[in-house]
Amino acid sequence: MTRTVAEVIAEAMHAYDVPWVAGIPGHGNWALTHALSGGAERPAFVQTMNEQSAVHMADAHFRLTGQPAAAAASIGPGATNTVTGLATAYADSSAALLVTGSAATHVRGQAVMQALERKQVPDFPRLCEPVTKAAFDLMHPDLTASFLHRAFNAMLSGRPGPAALDVPLDVQVAETDVRVQPLSGRSARPGARPHHADVIRAAALLSQAERPCIVAGGGVLTARAAPALRRLAERLQAPVVFTWNGKGAFPEDHPLCLGPTGVSGSVPGNSAASGADVVLALGCRFTDWTSSSYRRGVTFAFPPSRLIHVDIDPDVIGRAYPVEVAMTADADAALVDLLDELGQANRDTNTARADWLDRLARETRAWSDVLARRRAARAAPFGMLAVLERLRAVLPRETIVTVGSGHCQGAVRQGFPVYEPYTHLTSGGYSTMGFAIPAAIAAALTEPGRPVVAVVGDGDMLMSSPELATAAMLGVPVLFLVLNNAGFMSIRDGQNALFGRNVGAAFTRGGGGGNAAWIADFAALGRAYGLARTTRADSLDDLADEVRRALLADGPTLVEVPIAQDPSIAGAEPAGWWDFPPRPDADPAIARDWRLGRAAQQHLGYDTDAVPLEPPIGIYG
Repeated sequence: MTRTVAEVIAEAMHAYDVPWVAGIPGHGNWALTHALSGGAERPAFVQTMNEQSAVHMADAHFRLTGQPAAAAASIGPGATNTVTGLATAYADSSAALLVTGSAATHVRGQAVMQALERKQVPDFPRLCEPVTKAAFDLMHPDLTASFLHRAFNAMLSGRPGPAALDVPLDVQVAETDVRVQPLSGRSARPGARPHHADVIRAAALLSQAERPCIVAGGGVLTARAAPALRRLAERLQAPVVFTWNGKGAFPEDHPLCLGPTGVSGSVPGNSAASGADVVLALGCRFTDWTSSSYRRGVTFAFPPSRLIHVDIDPDVIGRAYPVEVAMTADADAALVDLLDELGQANRDTNTARADWLDRLARETRAWSDVLARRRAARAAPFGMLAVLERLRAVLPRETIVTVGSGHCQGAVRQGFPVYEPYTHLTSGGYSTMGFAIPAAIAAALTEPGRPVVAVVGDGDMLMSSPELATAAMLGVPVLFLVLNNAGFMSIRDGQNALFGRNVGAAFTRGGGGGNAAWIADFAALGRAYGLARTTRADSLDDLADEVRRALLADGPTLVEVPIAQDPSIAGAEPAGWWDFPPRPDADPAIARDWRLGRAAQQHLGYDTDAVPLEPPIGIYG
């Protein structure tokens, strides 16, 4: 049967379980949006207000389900708006398909309106190459099916990531009789298993360890490996810590959970990871923020710790730290094989590791006392941890929480426990402002009936507030919780600590030179967009009541919460170290701390044994 290329693309998306395509129509993708309106056998089209948000929505759907959704954009600026969304998905190993329009083949290179073609004809696929696993320029209709199954194969095999398909206007409407190819015969998706010899070595190390620690990265969730992780942790009686995207892989109310690692992590989490004699790292890249910029003894110490590193991407193994056992494997496959091998062990791990677990339990209680000061900021303007503590008490366990960038991202990571997989979505590796709001909308579409809350700062909200219109038009029951501290306060606090002043971070009347705070009225903004309910909470009791009302609402709601600007109570408690070179005239204590931290970095391969292991100065708070 002959169909247009646009129709083949729409049919392939349906066959490959793409539920919807988010985006904005333009002349560059008219044929595609027309094809998407072809009934039940085609994905629905979801209108957004910015193409970046459309990619974030597709990205969030993959994080929740393991299946890609898609985004569509027109030619030129519509297409280039998607690049940050693609980079976010690429950095966080998440899949999303982008389909864009481009100039018709017979006028390429002729200065077509909105075409970008000064270096290549067209240029946009070249822009996509660094931020996708695969980027295709569909120049001939008969290549449509081939490019599509190759795109999905690239997205879903190995370490996941986005793919992009650029389709000229004349090719979109060209007819072809190629058929959609079933992915089962065109892709290699089963999880890779580790070598048996490596499993034996890893099991021996873990069974003999006196102070084991498991690091759960985002790869655990991608591999659907949370149940196997829990079985292994309980079998070994090994504490579990997690990275940005590993939050949710292990229940935070489990006695073996020690919390996050790194800069805005937790002291017991960092202590468990740095004091371990054997570390099992699952699906993590050891980014600087979750590894305290590789400063020995703060979050990790290899050596003397011995590392078992499991990741689907061989490029990340051994990049930061030397490994004792390397497994290029799917996290679930590796965990299942380790459990099978450990089933033969006779060691009484509960007795052998009792002292280790007791020490960590004491540190956890002491850490809770440290955080109590921030949680005690319960009068407006509040501390974020106080707000999040009350929010957690009201929300059901299965609530999906999406998180913005900056202070609120670190505060949620540190002070908002999650208990089930896929209930915490954040742009971890790329820390993109503008991710949380479209991600929450996607979550509501993907998991109807489950509560969804987007926790964002005022800067994040101002960057993506047009998507409130998308939420209002769709009628999705999302609660947008805006933590308003009148500025990009995580940036302000770092500037003040390192440079003694801040520039362009606080929102003031008169711009950077003003002294009076400029504070947006987000409740009024929500009303202007037509949300079902918007309000400002001036007490924690008000907040709890408004959250309960939001859970019963038929549409989107917004609650604005005033947040303190005092860094000692506002956001997360500093727990690790971040490598940020200071100026030559910096405070002597900060300069000395940076020199010690720089000398103790293990990723470069220098001998760091002689560097004093002093506690770092927490400048980022």
